[in-house]
Amino acid sequence: MFKNMLTALWLGLGLLLSVQAQADETRVGDWTVHYSALPSTFLTPEVARANRIERSRYNGILNIAVLDKNGAPQQVNLTGQGKTLIGTIRKLEFQTIREGDAIYYIAEYPYRNEDNVLFTIDIQGPGRGGELTFRHTFYTD
Repeated sequence: MFKNMLTALWLGLGLLLSVQAQADETRVGDWTVHYSALPSTFLTPEVARANRIERSRYNGILNIAVLDKNGAPQQVNLTGQGKTLIGTIRKLEFQTIREGDAIYYIAEYPYRNEDNVLFTIDIQGPGRGGELTFRHTFYTD
């Protein structure tokens, strides 16, 4: 049942990201990093509950996947923070979600309407690492 919930989570996220949220990709060293930020209200209550994610109009989710040059998911350690334009800094705590061969990293981020946040995320893997930075504006629904 848990795998079904995860599958529903990622299928739902994929559909939502393609319609309502921005998903991006960049290179960090020789990795390809896919990342997105979205409101937790995009998740169904069941999926949020199954993954211990607080579903709220003031709670966002960061979703990150790290792939090698062949497109294989990478097991990495992520640490980071989000900093608003007024200087409020919040530490990110990532949880790892595995679905078959896929590996995703999710962190929750509380926000207020129109918070513009600069995310700085340190990615460390065996013998290498790098930094992902991106900016996202959250809106309450």
